[in-house]
Amino acid sequence: MELFKRKKRLSADGDGLVLFADVQEALKAEKVLKKAGHWVNLVAPPPELRKGCDLAVEIHLTEQPGIERAFAEKDVAYLEIVPLREGCSELLDIVQLTDFGDWVMVKAGNMKLTFEKGSGVIVNTSGGGCPDIPLMHAELLGKTVLDAPKPKDIGFTLCALMLHRALEESIALHAVGDTR
Repeated sequence: MELFKRKKRLSADGDGLVLFADVQEALKAEKVLKKAGHWVNLVAPPPELRKGCDLAVEIHLTEQPGIERAFAEKDVAYLEIVPLREGCSELLDIVQLTDFGDWVMVKAGNMKLTFEKGSGVIVNTSGGGCPDIPLMHAELLGKTVLDAPKPKDIGFTLCALMLHRALEESIALHAVGDTR
């Protein structure tokens, strides 16, 4: 079993993180910034920078004025924007991949989705503790990643959003055959 490491997309100088008090604002911010055309990456901030929630948005600091304007226009509440600096712990991508030979497990936050490499059939979902998990599991199991319903359309919790993120990554991996 091999855990895939993702490449860190940003260097420590010139780049930063937007910190939030709660998960909902971090997810809202990611959506607002993507829609506005900014490069963003949802990450787990290093412990020494964590302020309120376990998610942050990684940004290019050169875009900070535009990001702050987008937040003001869309009423996004954030705690602060901080630069990544030397000596900071590494950022953790909220999506991680594990290779089980014939299957790949995609983990987003606490939610996991496992699919068969060749066929793309979802063989398992697990994780979280939200009340909509059994429904999502029943709806996804046995379908291909391309044909499965979107968890964000059938669930209503943070678990649904994280399982949706895992499904999106699974679709991308399967579509390009990148199951390493």
